[in-house]
Amino acid sequence: MNKVLLVTGGGRGIGAATSLLAAQQGWSVAVNYTANSLAADEVVRQIRAAGGQAIAVKADVAEEDQVLRMFEHIDAKLGRLTGLVNNAGVVDVYARVADMSVARLKRMFDINVMGSLICAREAVRRMSTQYGGEGGSIVNVSSAASRLGSPGQYVDYAAAKGAIDAFTLGLAKEVAAEGIRVNAVRPGLIDTEIHASGGLPNRVKDLQHLVPMQRGGTAEEVAQSIVWLLSDAASYTTMSLIDVSGGR
Repeated sequence: MNKVLLVTGGGRGIGAATSLLAAQQGWSVAVNYTANSLAADEVVRQIRAAGGQAIAVKADVAEEDQVLRMFEHIDAKLGRLTGLVNNAGVVDVYARVADMSVARLKRMFDINVMGSLICAREAVRRMSTQYGGEGGSIVNVSSAASRLGSPGQYVDYAAAKGAIDAFTLGLAKEVAAEGIRVNAVRPGLIDTEIHASGGLPNRVKDLQHLVPMQRGGTAEEVAQSIVWLLSDAASYTTMSLIDVSGGR
């Protein structure tokens, strides 16, 4: 089976690490980005330099029309999708719920939840045996925040990831008989650029004492779990929420 993978938010952090590792394991990778084309192009360049196949695709996952165009572009350039990593996500500056605007909440859920649902819908339409597909694998990137709650920092982000957990369980059951596996990874304290976007650039260093393993994780460590879930090695694994959190 031709292995065609879409990684949303694939230009940086966990998405970039996943794109690179998946390409090493034989996937043709569509690296999605919203604004940072340079980062996505660099991931594509590295994959091609190593002999792999990759393209960069621009789309804001919260905008349905852009997602539809992205999937059509992948259909034309790489072929029928067999893997999806719903990785695109945002945090906001740390705040208490009492101080959160509706605009912030809408952005949080539009990108982290709606974006994942829309992309999964389009993936199912291509992977499901009911639609003439050959099956496939969907991995949602959730967060340890979904079970920790992130009080005083980003309860809205934690709530959005809680929605992703529930979505993972329901979709997994819904399409299990159609050749599609659906799982999620829940990263803990991972050293990526997302913390700086939330106004906490030193968050990993400041909080690593709370992790039983006494350190933050790397994007590459999370990518290992994601790419395993995508692979045939995980052929009997669906509906799983895998914590990659150093025991936190």
